[in-house]
Amino acid sequence: MRTSPVAVSVEPSPTAAGAGFRVDAPAKVNLFLHVTGRRGDGYHELEGLVAFAAICDRIEVRPAERLEFETGGPFAAKLDPRAENLAVRAARALAEAAGIAPDARIRLHKALPVAAGLGGGSADAAAVLRALAALWDVTLPGDALAALALRLGADVPVCLAARPSMVRGIGERIDAAPALPTAPILLVNPAVPLATAAVFAAREGPFSKPRRFDAALPDVPALAAALSETGNDLAPGARRLCPDIDAMLEAIGTSPSCLLARLTGSGPTCFGLFPAQDHADRAAARIAAARPRWWVRSTRLHPS
Repeated sequence: MRTSPVAVSVEPSPTAAGAGFRVDAPAKVNLFLHVTGRRGDGYHELEGLVAFAAICDRIEVRPAERLEFETGGPFAAKLDPRAENLAVRAARALAEAAGIAPDARIRLHKALPVAAGLGGGSADAAAVLRALAALWDVTLPGDALAALALRLGADVPVCLAARPSMVRGIGERIDAAPALPTAPILLVNPAVPLATAAVFAAREGPFSKPRRFDAALPDVPALAAALSETGNDLAPGARRLCPDIDAMLEAIGTSPSCLLARLTGSGPTCFGLFPAQDHADRAAARIAAARPRWWVRSTRLHPS
């Protein structure tokens, strides 16, 4: 297989999919996240409930004579130009597995904040795998695709599934989650990136014990009640590194009708669950007016 150079450019707005394929890369929300241990290789063992929001990045792929990568959208300028984007690594990995040249034009519309605890880079890589598999007419066995996704990053396999899931291990053990309701959710980010590695390094205290989370959740109050018996073990360390998290949790948690306010993943994005979409919308409007520097979005969690 020959290796193509990568041409990188930044466009101010997304382009049409044309003759290619367009795939959404939804925001990943860790509704709870427990750290249950640490492996000999330094990776932490996790347990958590992952869901995906309606807000997303977007990947578009089209035929090309070499591998090209373009970015656009409100957070494109926040991507590190010195590092090879995970989306490009995903394209190279899929082409290598298929024994073909990675010839395609990939366009990433970056609508989610960078280093936000929303799985953005992993979701983008997973969307590239889905889009290029269609463009190149590539079919890999499920276990081979899962292994490829895991080599790209611990969060890529669950983002490839893109459905509510219980994750364990370093993220590679994925089981179906209990049925979730369509939950209105508020996402708030302080416009400050927070490195995942730094948050894990700041974690202190004992490890959590594994627990069952398989009860039926018919509505959002039931979901919030079940989640109230869980937590995010990375939150204390993240709050020390990013004091804005406390302010965000206070703003969300004191919003009328908020059922639960919590940090997602390694942060710094925080979320709030609400019983109705208009409640989340009003909370978003109030917080955005008071804190214009923050990124504030009212959206919903997909039940499947």
